[in-house]
This record gives sequence, structure tokens and C-alpha cells, in this order.
Amino acid sequence: MRPTYMRVKIPAHQSKFYPFQGGLDLTSPPIQINPGALRACLNVEIGVKGGYLPLGGYERFSGKEKPSNAVYAVLPCVITGSLSIGNVLTDNTAAAFGTVIAITAAEIILTLVTGTFAIGNVKVGASVVGTCSAAQSDPIAETQAIDATYRNLAADVYRALIAEVPGEGNILGVWQYGGKVYAFRNNIGLTAAVLHVSSASGWTAVTMMRELVFTSGGVYEPVEGDVITGAISGATATIKRVCLRSGSFAAGNAAGSLIINTQVGNFVAENLDIPAHLNSATVTANSAAISFAPSGLFEFVNWNFGGASGTNRMYGCDGKNKAFEFDGTVLVPITTGMAADTPLHIHAHKNQLFLSFGSSVQHSGIGFPYSFTPVFGAAEIACGDTVTNFLSVPGNQSGGALVIYTKNRTLVLYGNDSTDWNLVPFSEEAGARAYTAQYIGRGVVLDDQGVMAIDTTQNFGNFAASALSQQIAPLIDSLNDNYSPIASCISRKKNQYRLFYTSGNAVYMTMRQDKVLGFTSITIPDPVTCMCSQEGATGREEIYFGSSDGFIYQMDVGTSFDGAPINWYASLAFNHFGSPRAIKTFHKAILEVTGTSYCEFALTSAIAYDSTEFDQNSTTSASIELSSAAWDLSTWDKFYWDSRALSPTEIDICGAAENISLIFSGNSDEFKQFTLHSAIAHYTPRRSMR
Repeated sequence: MRPTYMRVKIPAHQSKFYPFQGGLDLTSPPIQINPGALRACLNVEIGVKGGYLPLGGYERFSGKEKPSNAVYAVLPCVITGSLSIGNVLTDNTAAAFGTVIAITAAEIILTLVTGTFAIGNVKVGASVVGTCSAAQSDPIAETQAIDATYRNLAADVYRALIAEVPGEGNILGVWQYGGKVYAFRNNIGLTAAVLHVSSASGWTAVTMMRELVFTSGGVYEPVEGDVITGAISGATATIKRVCLRSGSFAAGNAAGSLIINTQVGNFVAENLDIPAHLNSATVTANSAAISFAPSGLFEFVNWNFGGASGTNRMYGCDGKNKAFEFDGTVLVPITTGMAADTPLHIHAHKNQLFLSFGSSVQHSGIGFPYSFTPVFGAAEIACGDTVTNFLSVPGNQSGGALVIYTKNRTLVLYGNDSTDWNLVPFSEEAGARAYTAQYIGRGVVLDDQGVMAIDTTQNFGNFAASALSQQIAPLIDSLNDNYSPIASCISRKKNQYRLFYTSGNAVYMTMRQDKVLGFTSITIPDPVTCMCSQEGATGREEIYFGSSDGFIYQMDVGTSFDGAPINWYASLAFNHFGSPRAIKTFHKAILEVTGTSYCEFALTSAIAYDSTEFDQNSTTSASIELSSAAWDLSTWDKFYWDSRALSPTEIDICGAAENISLIFSGNSDEFKQFTLHSAIAHYTPRRSMR
């Protein structure tokens, strides 16, 4: 009898591609969540073209050479004496020297090198420690991994040369103007806030001038550079700025102040004489030194009220002092006439300077930032609630509108000046937290309800509101309940809105045009106290923040948190590949990674919603050498690099369950950013779950 065979149907092998996109999703039902989204993450960004990146680094800044610009040199050497890391090595004639950052059997690695080492003896102090067997060479390491290590060691040496802003306590404000970075910090003793400027030698305190208040200005209008003389005291000084606040010199009733320096003697109640112009103005007392009371929180804006190329200036306020104007040399206090002349928020709109005082908004005359008198077009706008943010947004055909956010309301100011202002309530229920308003293709702000947007509608001059952060509502609610938002900024290069809390926590929102790509959660070890994002001297965007330790840090540079490792992870959503109740045997996957340099990270996966009833995969370390001209595919254990596209390479993702989550992580201070783009998963469908 012939044997009888049973036909067994072998399940078809399947593969599914899925891109990494969507960001953190804490609200969608697990069965419905986008498989490329994140169920958990820390210190990860969303790429503008998709994918997830470990967070970019930041480093301390003072104007000195940046740690991220650190370079090293390789010195072939036979070592014969005692040599240690950190020693300063010199050649035999002391014409060349550098700091030792690494020592191998045949080489000394140096940074901060001056001159060029030649063949011959090398010394530490007066002691010969070795002999150069060949001339100093450019940084050429055996592998990209070693190169990353040497660059990181060199950065540590550069970093140690950068000091904090002199003083005590938090950084109170940081801003870019005229190609330089400025920072406010309280002095030691907390008696005053001091303005400092970055320089090649580090932070330097800005010299303040003196202010001389005058009344009854005469027919002659003083100009910068004029020398004034007290008719009675004989005191003299040089005018650096004329601040007209009311009246006119032509009418003989000008009033305001003169910013002066090089004062000799003390002015008294007297007339001021300028050569060939007697009785040019009247003063009632001596000038006063310009200074700042301590412990405010500064906001700034750069604006050109004069219209000429040389009249773009920096304006600021802090809630503790008068607003001010600064041109890099001359600082001018701005007097508004308010009883408590300490505005908290500042903005420039339609060539007028706007300041907030509680629920009152005051603005200057058009093109007259010193003048807050109605004669010049100044006015007051009552908002009915404490103002928290100003934001200019595109409005109608004739120009933009000014959104005025308060704690609980949102108002829109239409018009051009005090003759046609029209203040319209936009929302009586939604306002904004202070220091959170930014414009990134749309107005974005943090409210108690989450991150909100105000969008221009198709009807010119009208706006619509939309909530953007529903997917991370639990995270936003927790942060709002436990901490205070302290600063925000945008990254133009990365199309990001960044929101920072006093705890060091932050939320990044990435956009492509007007579409939100998603949010991620950030935690940095140096809490933000203030922030700015502007174009620097080279025309490129630079982002700086001040912290509680007195340092200014530059973001998106370097490979570390100012020398500390960047701890990051990205846990993808559980992917059921279209059949949430079917068991699948997972075999392999293909991972796409792009970048420009060597990197390392860890890889693992979780199955069945990370259930303890299943054996979960262990974590495997991976390393990869990347090039800006290549895209790369990896295995779980080994990565390959070439200047051309490579064939798909397998990743072991063993296990049998209804779904799987890929998990990536890292903790390093050496590696540049790279992008995790997508995966192709291979699996075999099995049976339905019982």
C-alpha cells in the first residue's frame, strides 16, 4: 500500500516597511497608534525630513574659542621620561607647545598647539621626556572612533578655559546684537544687575554712562559729540545721546535727558552751555550713574526705529527697571512716565515700542522709542488682565496684527497707530504662559490647555485657534502642574518650537511648513533661566541660553551636555503590522541610518506590549561609521559603511507575539547627531490569539 501524505500549508513569509515618524504619542489607543511613533522617549528630536535623532549637544560660551571647534595634533614620539595627561609639552627650543590629551606607545596627542613640533627632543618644563621621530602631523586617527575620542578630549581642554559670567545667581537675560552676545547677571552681593559682553578674552562688563535730565530746552538742538558746560558749576561732559521725550527745541520747551560721559565736576541746578549756544537747556540736579536693580528677568528685541543702516538697536526690560535702548556702547534708560516705571514685557510693532505694565500696554510714538507722550502718537491700551506675551502675526492686506496674550485672554490689535487701533477680543477663555510665544509660520504659545496655535484664516485679518499638543497632553499637564515655563525659542534650521521649564525639562515640537510632525520630551542637566535664538555675526542662526550656574550655553553644537554624556532613548510604538490579534514569528529587520561621522548606540526590542510572560530580547551595542555621502543599513551586531547604497542587511529580532517595539538608546559625550529613519520587518504570520 502506498503511504498517505498530509499536505501542510506553510505560512507565507512577509515583510513590512515603516518609517519612523509621528513623535511622542501618549493618548492614542495602543492598537491604533502610528507604528513609527514613539511610546516613550528622552532627549530625541524629530528630523525635518522624518526620522529620530539623538538630541544635539550644547556647550558653554564666552566668546573664547568654542570646545566644538577644538582640534588635535599627532606627534610621533619615542617616550623616555615621565609624561602625564594635562602636561604642557614643548619642543627643544620652546618655540612650539601644546597640551597632552592622550598618550600611545608611539604617539603623543596634543591640543591647544602653538607652533609646529619638529624632529628632536620634547620637554615638560626643563625635563626631556621623549624624542620626536617625525614632524607633527594633522589630526589623522586610525579609525573614526579614535578620532571622535581625541576630538572629545580636546574639547574638554578648550571647555576648561571658558568661565561663567561674573557675578552671583542665575543668568537674568541673554541676547545677541551686533554680532556679539550680551548677558545680565547679578553682581556678587546681589545689589545690582550687570550687563556683560562676550569677547575673545571672555566676559567683560559693559561700562555704563550717566544720565542728565533736562527741561526747557532752547532753540539749539544738541547733537551727539557736543560738549556741555554748567553755567554755574563749570562741570563739563560729552553728549553721547539726546533723548527727547516731550516738547521741541524749536519751541523752547524740549524736555528729556542727555546720556553723557567724560564728566568732570558736578552739575547743579543751572543752565547748560554749548560753545556758541548759551542756555541750551536747564537742569535741576547732577547727572546720575546708569545702573540696574537686581534680580529681574529680561526680555529683548532688536529694532531699527531710525531706518538707517546704523540705527538698528537693542531694547530690553526686566520688570525691575526702566526699559532701555543699547547700541553696543551707549545704554539709554527709557522713561515712560508710569508711576512704577518697570515694564515686564517688550515688543516692537509698526515702528512703535510696546511695553507692558500689568494689564496696561503702553506704546511709544512712531519712530520715537524714547517718547511716550500722546503728542508724538503714544497711547495706553487697557487689556483687562495681566499681559504675558506680545506676538506680531500676519494680519490683513495693509500689514500685520499684534496679538496681546494675557493670563486668561487673547486679544488682537488691528490698525497702524493710535489713530486707528482696534483691539478685538479673540478668546475670553484661552491666554498664555509668560515667555512662551513664538512665531514659526504661525503663532505658537503655551496655555493651560497645552501648546496652542493662532493661524491666519483665508479671510484677511481674521484668525483661528488650534490645539497642537493633544498627543502629549499628559506630559504637558504634568509639567504645567509641577513646574513653571521659563523660556522658549525657535530653531529655524530644524523648524522647531522649543519650550523650557524651570526644572530642566523641555518639549520640542518639529514642523514641516505648517504641519506639526510631532513632539518629543527633553531633559537637560543645566536648567534654562533665559534664552535667545537669532542670527549671529556670520548670518547663521545661533541659540544661547543662560542657566542657574551663571554660564551661558550655546545649543546645537558639540557632542555633549557641556562635557556630560547625552542620555537618550527612543521606544517605538508596538507594531502589529495590520493584524493586532495574530501571533507572528519575528525573524529579522533592516534599519536605515544616516549621519556624517562615527557613532555608537544600543538596540533592543520588546514584544507583546513588553509582557513579563514573554522572554524579551537583550540589549546589543552597535557601532557605525557614517558619511554625509552615504545611507547605511545595519545588522544588530555590526554596521557597514560605504560611499554607495548597500544591500539590505539582516537584524535579529527573534520572538513570537502579536506585536513588537524597536528600542534605541545611547549615553555618550563623543558622537555627533545621526538619524534613525525606518525599518523593514520580516515575520511569519501564525495563529490567532486565543
